[in-house]
Amino acid sequence: MKQKSVPGKVPAEQVLKDIRRQTRRHYSAEEKIRIVLEGLRGEENISELCRREGIAASMYYGWSKEFLEAGKRRLAGDTARAATSGEVKDLRREAAEGGRRRSDPGEPSAQKKYERALSVNASHSPVG
Repeated sequence: MKQKSVPGKVPAEQVLKDIRRQTRRHYSAEEKIRIVLEGLRGEENISELCRREGIAASMYYGWSKEFLEAGKRRLAGDTARAATSGEVKDLRREAAEGGRRRSDPGEPSAQKKYERALSVNASHSPVG
């Protein structure tokens, strides 16, 4: 026996899909961090952790990757920061004067500082 398609009637699969989409759980940043840290501790198998938390393992691994990359970016940002406009002006002036104002012989020349500041600023500028 063949089912007749009634115009305007939505298939059951689509209704279920819509309900799941509307009831999807949204995790806060704190919840994601807590779950990722539990997984990193290694006290429990990742699949068991995901089952207990009601998430897919792929979701856990995505969060874990984002968490570790954000930490890496943060740590890298501590060592290479963008120069302020005042620092750039001072470095330009020193470079124009030939870098004669160095008080510490081990300190890089003004030209080197200026080039480094430009490269850091260029690496932090948004790609458009």
